[in-house]
Amino acid sequence: MYNKKPPFEITTAILDEITEIAELVGQVNAVAGLTANPMLRRTNRIRTIYSSLAIEQNTLSLEQVTAVLNGKRVIAPPKDIAEVKNAYEIYEMMDSLNPYSVDDLLNAHAVMTKGLTEESGCFRSGPVGVVDKQGNILHFGTLPDYAPGLTMELLDWVKESDFHMLIKSCVFHYELELIHPFADGNGRMGRLWHTLLLTQWKPLFAWLPVESIIHDRQDEYYAAINRSNHEGEATAFIIFMLSAIKEALMEAIQTTGAAEALTTDELRWYKVERFLKKNGTITNAEVRQMFQVSSATANRILARFTDEGKLQKIRIGRSWGYRFL
Repeated sequence: MYNKKPPFEITTAILDEITEIAELVGQVNAVAGLTANPMLRRTNRIRTIYSSLAIEQNTLSLEQVTAVLNGKRVIAPPKDIAEVKNAYEIYEMMDSLNPYSVDDLLNAHAVMTKGLTEESGCFRSGPVGVVDKQGNILHFGTLPDYAPGLTMELLDWVKESDFHMLIKSCVFHYELELIHPFADGNGRMGRLWHTLLLTQWKPLFAWLPVESIIHDRQDEYYAAINRSNHEGEATAFIIFMLSAIKEALMEAIQTTGAAEALTTDELRWYKVERFLKKNGTITNAEVRQMFQVSSATANRILARFTDEGKLQKIRIGRSWGYRFL
C-alpha cells in the first residue's frame, strides 16, 4: 500500500497554503515566543489536550481540564479524568519520542490509553468501525491482520519520503485514521503524531494548539475525512489540515500581542476568506459581527476588498452581499 506513496495529489491550493504557513511560521518565531514563555506553553498544552479529547466526546470543560492538571479535585466521570491525565503525560513526553518508530507509537498509545482499554499499547485484535460524533459509520478499519504491517510501512514512508513535512504529517494523520490500528484512541494518536511530526520541521508546533482549531471546525474535520474516503485519496484532508494549521498560526500571532506582524487588512481578509469558503456569501451585518465594528466600517472593509479584486458585490434578496470574484 505504501511501497511508493499513499494516494494524494499536490494541488495549487496545497502549494499556496504551504507557502503561507512557512511565512507565518517565520513571523511567529520572530515575535510570538511560543517556545520561550512557560506560561503560554502550559496554557496552549492544556488547550491542546482539552480540544483533542473533546473531539472524542470527553465531557470535561476547559476549566475542569485545567483544574485536573493543577491537582484539584474535579467531580466528573473517572474515565474522562484519566483521559486528561494520560494525554498530558504523553504530550509532556514528546521530546523523547521517535516519530518514525513503531515501538514509540505503541508505547505512546500505552500511555494515552492507560487503564482505559484492554488492548493498550498494542495493535487491535478484532475488526472496528470508524464513526463520527453523530455515530455515523465513516468506514471500517483495515483488517486486524494487516494493521501492524501497514502502520509500519506508513511510518517508513514518512521517514523516507522527500515531500514537505507539512504534507507528510497530514498524510500520516489521515492514513492512520484509515488503518485505525488500535482498539481505542486512534483519533487522539493521529493528532498527537501529527503534532510530533510537525515538530521535526519546526519545534514551535509542540506548543501550537492546532487541535483547538480542529475542535472548533469539527464538522469540517469529519467532512474532510469523509470526502477523502469517498475520493480514495488524502487530498481533501490535506487541504483541510493545512487551513487549520494556518489558522492556529494566525491565532498565535493575535493572542500573543504580536498582531503587528500582520497588517489589519491581512487578518481581516483571512477571516472573510474563511467565512466565504464555508458560506458562499457575506453581508455587512456579518462583517459587523465578525469584527465588532460599525456598519460604516464594515462597508469600508468590504469596499476595499472589492476594489482589490477579491470580492464581487451582488444582490441577496432585498439587500447587498458579497462573494468571491
